[in-house]
Amino acid sequence: MAIEKKIDYVILGLLSHEDLTGYEIKKRMDTSLKYFWGASFGSIYPALSDLVERGLASKRNGAENGRNKLIYSITEEGKKYLKEWLQIPAERDELRYETLLKLFFGNEAGAAQAISHIDAFQERIEGELPFLIGAAETLRNNIDLDDTHKYYLLTVAFGVKTYRAYLEWCEEAKKLLGEENQ
Repeated sequence: MAIEKKIDYVILGLLSHEDLTGYEIKKRMDTSLKYFWGASFGSIYPALSDLVERGLASKRNGAENGRNKLIYSITEEGKKYLKEWLQIPAERDELRYETLLKLFFGNEAGAAQAISHIDAFQERIEGELPFLIGAAETLRNNIDLDDTHKYYLLTVAFGVKTYRAYLEWCEEAKKLLGEENQ
């Protein structure tokens, strides 16, 4: 399989569940996938055009409320392509947090600034965790309605555990940095 942009697989995966517009794809990425994957409109639309050109997706004109829009669907070739990618081991899982980057170099700004970054990170996590917990609950309650719910639940449960670990780390980090200030 040629070296591909992961956005191609994300889009094909979303289209494997339902036909979507580019806007709807972005919306799914900003909600369902935001905890572990993201993309901009600037990467989604070129990828959609490329997928259509390669025969992995198709597009059709649609209209809603008097507005024209392009609706994308996965093709049989696209389904095959997605399934082939799903068989390949993950190349890498990476963690990229600007907060951690700032903490890594935190000695230059001092403990008070580092604690400020940790507080902001903690606040974000505390704000998002209830949504993940709610999603996990909803998926557990509807697990038998659709086989995909099991797979969604796996990713959401990972997020819940990870976010809880982040909160534990925040408290430990602030304690360590607080001791440094005493």
